[in-house]
Amino acid sequence: MFVRQLNMPITSLKGVGKKVAESYASLGVSMCSDLLLLSPRTYEDRTAIVPLGGLRDGQYANTIVQVVAHSYFGGLHKRTLKVIVKDVSSEGDGKASLLCFGRNFLEKVLRVGSIFYLYGQFQRNFKELQSSQFEMLPLAHDGSMPGDFGKFLPVYPLAGLLTQRIVRRDVSALLEQYQAFENELPEYIIKEHFLMNTDKALRTLHFPDSKTELDEAIKTLAFTELFYLQLIGRRKSATARTDIPETDVSITTLEQKFIAALPFELTKDQLQVLQEIRKDMINPSPMNRLLQGDVGSGKTLVAWISSLRTIQHHGQVAFMAPTELLARQHAEKAAQLLEPLGIKIAFLTGSVNQTARKNLIKALANGEIDIIIGTHALFSEDVLFSALRYIIIDEQQRFGVVQRISLLEKGRSPDVLMMTATPIPRTLALTVFGDLDISTIKTMPIGRLPIITYLVSNQSRERMYSAIKVEFSRGHQAYFVYPRIDSAGDSGLRDVESMYQMLTKEIYPGIPAALIHSRLPEDEKVDILLRFRKGELAYLVSTSVVEVGIDIPNATCMVVEHAERFGLSALHQLRGRVGRSTLQSYCFLVYESNLTEEARQRLMVMKESTDGFYIAEQDLLIRGPGEVAGTRQSGFLKLHFANLLTDLPLIAQVKTVVDQVVAIDAELLKLEHETLRRVLLVAPPFEEKVMEG
Repeated sequence: MFVRQLNMPITSLKGVGKKVAESYASLGVSMCSDLLLLSPRTYEDRTAIVPLGGLRDGQYANTIVQVVAHSYFGGLHKRTLKVIVKDVSSEGDGKASLLCFGRNFLEKVLRVGSIFYLYGQFQRNFKELQSSQFEMLPLAHDGSMPGDFGKFLPVYPLAGLLTQRIVRRDVSALLEQYQAFENELPEYIIKEHFLMNTDKALRTLHFPDSKTELDEAIKTLAFTELFYLQLIGRRKSATARTDIPETDVSITTLEQKFIAALPFELTKDQLQVLQEIRKDMINPSPMNRLLQGDVGSGKTLVAWISSLRTIQHHGQVAFMAPTELLARQHAEKAAQLLEPLGIKIAFLTGSVNQTARKNLIKALANGEIDIIIGTHALFSEDVLFSALRYIIIDEQQRFGVVQRISLLEKGRSPDVLMMTATPIPRTLALTVFGDLDISTIKTMPIGRLPIITYLVSNQSRERMYSAIKVEFSRGHQAYFVYPRIDSAGDSGLRDVESMYQMLTKEIYPGIPAALIHSRLPEDEKVDILLRFRKGELAYLVSTSVVEVGIDIPNATCMVVEHAERFGLSALHQLRGRVGRSTLQSYCFLVYESNLTEEARQRLMVMKESTDGFYIAEQDLLIRGPGEVAGTRQSGFLKLHFANLLTDLPLIAQVKTVVDQVVAIDAELLKLEHETLRRVLLVAPPFEEKVMEG
């Protein structure tokens, strides 16, 4: 199993030190297994000669050239070497200039008269063909192609100090360490559907010999990924429970007490979803339900009420949130709502000190805790339950499949409720997840007013500041969100640190505010939010760290700067931080000039609607489901190889195969979770999605 073989840090590879490891971490690569599944974003075909003659602007040449002359251009102290080459391949006769910025030493390497293999991107400038980005290697004595020439090369995503040469080196070293990786699919499925074995597919993914071979490898890996993803859903029928406490679907005593104490009535949709969950909980097959609802629609309240049934029958509940801020807020709300009923609640994150953690884990294992609320700390091996029967996962799209499996293993076929404010088209969800049940809350709590959204150009900025000042005079609060923490990198984007200085000193002097972002210590972030909730602060200057779950009813203004750089899901989540009471709320989306057509479409969708379901549909139309839920975004699915836009026929094919497996292959259906981990290695979750820092 290649997961076990590669379950070691990336620094175990020769040449990967601390700095390079930090660069890999920016891509979500911390373990060797992550690197193996780092899919190239494209490939360079260096197998065929592409001569200099007839190249169009931006096209790549791949040919044999002879150096014919050297010259220099620029001032006396900033001279730049220009190397003139001519094509001597059998297919070419063109000439070109190689501009060696900062590399004048190449005069001694690229000697006049010598012959090299050349690969580079060219443009026509000053009536000549030029390139400043090129690779050259001397022709071998036997005429064979040296180095990377003559190959089909992967082009990986990069970050920090990483170069294509470094990533290719490390992937090659990794593949050389292991003679073969075990098959992830049964042999009969591989043969019947003309797939590669796992070992060949993984090696071909990184270093294919041809485009045809690459397509076969990607198909195999996508098939494998979809197969086990769908198989998980089908496993419900194979894990039937025999210890269901009752078969009565009626409301429990604890639920009745809780609902009666609420100062408002539940919406029609909330009542409907609660009934759907009750029916699932008395079913021999464990619940596997997705609860989707717009921001502020009351999903979490439904989760708390549904947990009371489990607790009344002496079961334990695990509630998982993606960030410590959100988990802490849920814990505070749960304590306020549930502790009066005698329910014992605990809070566990990575920042809990060791003494408190030890006592908490002991109490949890002894059954002295009814509900534990936490982050990824709940996955830890030492976190054991006495009777885990219900798992609630908030913002489930931020957790990978493997992580959810890890929590499932801590209970005995527990019910699972996954919640998301990012609506998922039912056809896509059912196609991929199989028999996942979906509940939807569309109605908002009584008294909520639609948020008014304004698109603000730079020219209208002062009017926006004045309008928000009026809200401050009414005792209301605001958020100002920026895409960066500081000005490092000279990107030209506004950042929280600079704008905090401007807002507090020039725009709103004397009005209390605070700066909050992911680099602050956790206890400092918690203290700032507590002060904001108490009304001691009028506004927060923040990154997208406030995107999810921050619930301040008195906040009526959300300002998002450089809104054109945020996705629709992020913009909708940010807007959902206001409008959480009966107060009229406003969202100001500030944009820069020269919008792309896609950015303009996104902003218009936000202006036209506050309906998260409509926004999700428009997101699909603008970007396609492959972008929303595929390899390039952390949408509700984190898929490495399958693409929900282009692979629909493959998804249908896999669904048929899984249906057959469920019927005839009981052993495969009962695979241990460790086996599933081998093929469901997904990117780790992250807390802030938009360019922070």
